[in-house]
Amino acid sequence: MSVQRVTVLGAGSWGTTFAKVLADAGRDVTLWARRAEVADEIRTQHTNSSYLPGVRLPERLTATSDAATALEAADAVVFAVPSQKLRENLAAWRDLLPADAILVSLAKGVELGTLKRMSEVISDITGVEPGDVVVVSGPNLAKEIAQQQPAAAVLACADHDRAVAIQQASFNSYFRPYTNTDVVGCELGGACKNVIALSCGMAAGLGYGTNTMATLITRGLAEMARLGAALGADPLTFAGLAGVGDLVATCSSPLSRNRTFGERIGRGETMEQARAAQGGQVAEGVTSCRSIRELARRLDVDMPITDAMYRVCHEGVDPGTVGAELLGRRQKHEWS
Repeated sequence: MSVQRVTVLGAGSWGTTFAKVLADAGRDVTLWARRAEVADEIRTQHTNSSYLPGVRLPERLTATSDAATALEAADAVVFAVPSQKLRENLAAWRDLLPADAILVSLAKGVELGTLKRMSEVISDITGVEPGDVVVVSGPNLAKEIAQQQPAAAVLACADHDRAVAIQQASFNSYFRPYTNTDVVGCELGGACKNVIALSCGMAAGLGYGTNTMATLITRGLAEMARLGAALGADPLTFAGLAGVGDLVATCSSPLSRNRTFGERIGRGETMEQARAAQGGQVAEGVTSCRSIRELARRLDVDMPITDAMYRVCHEGVDPGTVGAELLGRRQKHEWS
C-alpha cells in the first residue's frame, strides 16, 4: 500500500502536529479545520496560532474548512477530533470518504453510552472492518513533537500491511513509529492514561511528591492491564509505548491537559474554573472516567483510581477524601 496524499480531519494541537509529521515525512497533507479562519491561517501563513503558537508548519501542508475538498483523492484519512465528538463528525464525513483510503484514528477514549473504542465507532459509521482501522498511540505530547523533539509512537492495526503503510508515511528524522497488531490494548492504554493523569494532577495540586506520583502511575498501569486482560489485549502492550510510555508522559508533563486539569482541582478550583482555564481544549479524562468506569463495572474489573476520578469529577467528592479512601482500602497482594 502506498500513501502519498493524506487528509487530517481536525486542526487541534495533535491533529495539526500529526499533519506536520506526515508533511515532514514527504507526504502531501491537507488539514481540515472546523473554523475557516484557522484554515486560512494555516494555508497562507503556515502557522496555527490557536493551538501551536510559535510553530512553523511545512509548505507542503495546506488546509481548508471544506471537508469535501479536503478528502478528495486521499490515500489515507486521519481522524483527529475529540473522542466523544467522533461519531457525530463521522456521520457528516461518511459519504465523502474515498473508497480505498486507509482510515487512521488519533482519538483516545471510550464512547459514552455504547462503551465502544474509537476503532469500533469508526467501523460502526463507515462500514469498514474494525481490523482495518489504524490506531495511533504512545507518548505523544503535541507541543514537543511539533518542536521536532525526538518521539516514538505505536501504529496498531490487525491488518499489519495498513499499519506499515502509515508507518512509512509518518517516519521522519524526529518521529519514529512502531507497528503493533493489538488494537484493543493500544486503544485502552490511550483512553485509560488520561484518567490516571487526572489523579496525578490532583495529587500534585494537593502538594504530594514523587512517591505518590509513582504509586499512582504503577497502580494505574495495573488497572489498565486488568481491563485489557478482560477484553483480550496482549499484556505486553501495556509495557510498551502505548501503555507505560503514554502513561508516564501524560502523568508527568505540565503539557498534559489532563494532568493540568487535575492539578487545578487538587488546588481547590471548581470544575467550571478548571474548564475555563483550559482555553476550550478538552481534558478527555473527565469524560473518559465515566465510560471506562462503566465498562469496568460491566466486566467486573476492579479500577479504584478510575472510580475515584469519577467521584471527584461527576459527584463532587473532594480529592483529599478519595485519596484517603484509596490508601485505606483492604490490604492485598500486589498482583491480585
